[in-house]
Amino acid sequence: MQSLPSYPGTWSDVVDLRDFYDSGLGQTTKRLLRRHLRQLWPDTHGLCILGLGFATPLLRPFVAEAERVIAVMPANQGVLHWPPEGPGLTVLADESDLPLPDSSMDRIVLMHALESTEQVRAMMREVWRVLADGGRLVIIVPNRRGIWARLERTPFGNGRPYTGGQLTRLLRDNMFTPVSLSGALFMPPTNSRVLLRSAPAMEELGRRWFHTIAGIHMVEATKQIYAATPSRTSKRRGYVIAPQGF
Repeated sequence: MQSLPSYPGTWSDVVDLRDFYDSGLGQTTKRLLRRHLRQLWPDTHGLCILGLGFATPLLRPFVAEAERVIAVMPANQGVLHWPPEGPGLTVLADESDLPLPDSSMDRIVLMHALESTEQVRAMMREVWRVLADGGRLVIIVPNRRGIWARLERTPFGNGRPYTGGQLTRLLRDNMFTPVSLSGALFMPPTNSRVLLRSAPAMEELGRRWFHTIAGIHMVEATKQIYAATPSRTSKRRGYVIAPQGF
């Protein structure tokens, strides 16, 4: 088995993540990624959805549709109240010890998480534990070959980028079966208004012809339910639900 290169955990601060997604480039990034995620999950009525890392930019469309939406933000990243209006749906927790019951989530999104944690295997074991049988996992990570991973002006330039092959092996090594692997963010990470307006057209062109230069990989996977249940030692740390005024 080929191991991943050693890389120190490097979490982006939650305030920096929020500020990026409030910017013009961040807003465009959010719209493009939401569109790709919606193509994978066109109907989430009656489902429980978890976002791990900083996935709240993609979770908004599901709040009024799904049965339950929860955002877990790792302690080393920090937590912000979300959504801005109404009761908070965010929880601060260690990514290797999620405060959720076994098989309780039908859909899980990892964004700004896998490339940042030092506890890759422990986090993936926890994701396996809380994902329901027949559930779906989507991981969004920087593409090692893309320009977004080489520039620190966006959060995707932080942490460990992956090739598609590395991501697929990691999933299989942690008892998941990859279902689909696609690319997104084919535009350069720029604040140019002209390029931002052209982003949807560039996205379609890139997905059709230029897969290798995508800014990020988006992989969907299922849980291998025939695998042995991973061993787990609880380390309860006093999880914190972000107060409404946070």
